[in-house]
Amino acid sequence: MSPPSALDVVAATDTQAATFIDRLSLNGVAARRSKAPAVSTGLATYASSDMFKSPGHGKPKAKRWDQILTQESHSREFSSLKAASQLLKTPGLISLGGGLPSSTVFPFESLQVKVPKPPHFSEPETKDSGLLVQAGKHDAAEGKSLYDIHIAFNYGQATGSAQLLRFVTEHTEIVHHPPYQDWQCTLNVGSTAAFEMALRTFCTRGDYLMTEEYSFCTALETASPLGVRCLGIKMDEEGLLPSHMDDLLTNWSVSERGAKKPFLLYTVPTGQNPTGATQSPQRRRELYAVAQKHDLYILEDEPYYFLQMQPYTGPDAPDVPPPSSHDAFLEALVPSLLSMDTDGRVMRMDSFSKVIAPGMRTGWITASAQIVERIVRHAEVTTQMPSGLSQLVLFKLLDETWGHAGYLDWLIWMRLEYTRKRDNIVIA
Repeated sequence: MSPPSALDVVAATDTQAATFIDRLSLNGVAARRSKAPAVSTGLATYASSDMFKSPGHGKPKAKRWDQILTQESHSREFSSLKAASQLLKTPGLISLGGGLPSSTVFPFESLQVKVPKPPHFSEPETKDSGLLVQAGKHDAAEGKSLYDIHIAFNYGQATGSAQLLRFVTEHTEIVHHPPYQDWQCTLNVGSTAAFEMALRTFCTRGDYLMTEEYSFCTALETASPLGVRCLGIKMDEEGLLPSHMDDLLTNWSVSERGAKKPFLLYTVPTGQNPTGATQSPQRRRELYAVAQKHDLYILEDEPYYFLQMQPYTGPDAPDVPPPSSHDAFLEALVPSLLSMDTDGRVMRMDSFSKVIAPGMRTGWITASAQIVERIVRHAEVTTQMPSGLSQLVLFKLLDETWGHAGYLDWLIWMRLEYTRKRDNIVIA
């Protein structure tokens, strides 16, 4: 399945936005791109998911969350250097500011990687018949690509490159189709960094963060130095129990607890770490209903979402047939909290760590425009941007080589590969 064709290399203004009504499907990506603003190939150019997604006509707008933003978050303003980079596209301007070095002094002329050719994804197949993918220093200027070493290896925006942001925005809409208008994505250096930023955006010292009673150790260790106290919610074989969370919040006593009623929930709904529990669709709906009742904000951490395996049938029973199509694969996934979020009360954290490689240190969040904007302001003066090398490799693989269909083929292959490994362990 070939990826969508490349767009013309043309600069776009910051205020352009696409106007689409229909839900995005795999078959609709090429048409969507033909109507969307072209991806700018300048240095450190501005980009927003609004350029690449449906405007969501008829959908509600997200709630405002001003009341739970910390003083630190409220006080964050635009980075002057990042804002000034928008002037770089002015015709005839030669900038002596911003600290962007000339790519003539970058000691890299080209980059080449060998990647699987769908549907031949195994390591031996890739070694024998994989595709050699190359990125040159000036491919964009030469009309060969939208992204190259000259762009990727220089400073960029905290949202990540427009080239990769477009892909993850389309992917998010294809898989989750958030049911409110003003959702956005922004790239980051991984979910741990995104989680730390979220805690500083929402929590002050002494606040309680609700988690599963057995939770991801790194999340707990991230919260502790910030003075955020973690409050475990009871679990069963399907993970977090919304009824226990509801009861705890309904009967909350500020005097007994010495803190205000919790408003933030951190959860790993799929393949929960460390228990492995996965919340059913009904459990997720119940959790979201409790969040609406008590006006909670949810941090949905989903590194394992696409590692949902085939049902186990036993050592002597035939295997469940693999998904027959991309649509069948997507329909087989447990619906995300993001896909149920009509209020804009979910910040979903996605990552390439478990589905491509953890050393890429590249992921993204999806949340309302208000929350994404606050996170971007934070990233501008901390992590700055994901690695340009990682973004370039991911763009060449996911967008130019595989396309959305090829990426879903890869995720289906991973589902079957992990199913095989699980079955071998169970049988052993």
